[in-house]
Amino acid sequence: MRPWPQKDNKPMLHQEFIKRQAEGNPIRVGVSGAGWMGSGFLAQMSLVPGMDVLVLADEDTQAARQAFIASGIEDDTIIEVANPGTATDALRAGKRVVAGSYSLAPQMDAIDIVVDVTWSPAIGVETAYASIQHGKDIVLVNIEADVTVGRILHTMAKDAGVLYTVSSGDEPGCLMELYDFVASLGYEPIVIGKGKNNPLNPSATPDSVAETARLANKDPYQIASYVDGTKTMFEMTCAANATGCLPMQRGMVGPEATLQNISEIFAFEEDGGITKFAGAVDFVQGSSMAGGVFVTVRVDDERIRADLEYLKVGKGKYFTFFRPYHLWFLEAPISVARAFLHRQATLVPLDHPVAEVIAIAKRDLKPGDRLDAFGGYTYYGVIDRAEEARSLNALPAGLAPGSTVTRSINAGEILTWDDVELEEESLVVKLRRQQDGLISHGA
Repeated sequence: MRPWPQKDNKPMLHQEFIKRQAEGNPIRVGVSGAGWMGSGFLAQMSLVPGMDVLVLADEDTQAARQAFIASGIEDDTIIEVANPGTATDALRAGKRVVAGSYSLAPQMDAIDIVVDVTWSPAIGVETAYASIQHGKDIVLVNIEADVTVGRILHTMAKDAGVLYTVSSGDEPGCLMELYDFVASLGYEPIVIGKGKNNPLNPSATPDSVAETARLANKDPYQIASYVDGTKTMFEMTCAANATGCLPMQRGMVGPEATLQNISEIFAFEEDGGITKFAGAVDFVQGSSMAGGVFVTVRVDDERIRADLEYLKVGKGKYFTFFRPYHLWFLEAPISVARAFLHRQATLVPLDHPVAEVIAIAKRDLKPGDRLDAFGGYTYYGVIDRAEEARSLNALPAGLAPGSTVTRSINAGEILTWDDVELEEESLVVKLRRQQDGLISHGA
């Protein structure tokens, strides 16, 4: 009998947490973002043994302080600092640090790994770039940053010998885990996607969702980005660029579906469904699948079909594997731990992007108009194939915030690079131009 390879055994993740906690050797985490997402991540991290958030960065340092306090940290143990040396001294004295600079934590030897928990490409890029430059692993709970410049960040991280990854919890990370599970069993993914939580309305604005946002105690811009589809488009573009799956059309199809009929809907056209090719990315609308992620496969082997039917996965030729929830930033600590302890990425982009989120005017725009944040009044994002976006010279939605319109644009018109004046000195614009240069040179 082959001896059990005890020396190769890895303890369960929770056991590693407990051991680190008992030894007084927690994973030391720096975080960017103290808004709704960041404060929620901090609250979750306070429950996880063996990991401590020691530095929390946000332009609103008072919000960062309040996030620490809400997670159980005493106010008199929190200090605001502006340079790495002072911050390190504060940590040695048992303090927690809040800072207005997103590049502070990456510079500190006392921090093991950095996490960005915002939805701003500019902040995510600043945090990730500083982390890579200072030899820190980086976890993004920020798919918008990954979609905009993830390829170049991943390349830089590999060159620097550090790990770059998008976290689990949001749909792309959860979908990547499900996709890996299904593909590893030898099933060919036909369609991958998510269930949308609310009806799609591209004209939604912070005003039109104000009451919903108030009742949910959420930012109306963020709620509007869900309703106008921008968030879904970023999510599925992130998943597409990690798997190579393509949208069947601009904006995807987004049919109404239930768990009972989704496999029939996403069957190939010759079998009565809507799917044109294997390896598509899409979403479905309807309450029964809202919040979940799915992978639809076709099974030709009659024995496997019979077993899947017996196990109540479905019946017929097509089957859909469904995870009914995603926990967003509440799941992110798992990705952080796997990245640091096991050098394991949850999701990274492929070497060549296959999809893009392009910006489309939400209303008539005139020269001098400034494009606002995702979910705002001026544009919304739509997924398209990367090659089509390049042929149209379409503006990546991740570069839209803060740019200035230079010509009259009609509502519903695709914004192009030539239609706006970008903040050329911003890091996200510089890295995107560098990333596009790699594509033009065939890298």
